[in-house]
Amino acid sequence: MSDTTFLSDLPLAGSLVGTDFAGWSPELRAEFAAHEFDGEVGSRLLSADDRVRVWEIRLAPGQRWHAHRHVLDYFWTAVNPGRSRQHTSDGTTREVAYAAGETRHFTFAAGQYLLHDIENVGDTDLVFTTVEHLDSANQPLDLS
Repeated sequence: MSDTTFLSDLPLAGSLVGTDFAGWSPELRAEFAAHEFDGEVGSRLLSADDRVRVWEIRLAPGQRWHAHRHVLDYFWTAVNPGRSRQHTSDGTTREVAYAAGETRHFTFAAGQYLLHDIENVGDTDLVFTTVEHLDSANQPLDLS
């Protein structure tokens, strides 16, 4: 069995909290519109070369990383256990629990993407390492 998942084949992760944009504030909807093509998939770019970009996401309890778009094949690894709430552009909201070392891989066909945010709803820092593969089916988004 492959660790690679196509976006259309993703199993539902975490617990579904809402659908059809239920509970989304006007500010959250505006943020998704403003960041629709934001390629900063982490809070800090650790390394980049002609093959990969390596990001860190580090969120204190209650902190969130704004909406951002994944278009490149990538994987993330949870550095420590934690919990998040995520909104995705299809109007769903989920809460997800992570184990230290948990890793998920994603592959995007041409034109596919994932637009979401992430909020730490746990009581400890939430830390991920994310690696994007620049030789994906889609061109990398510009970074600001």
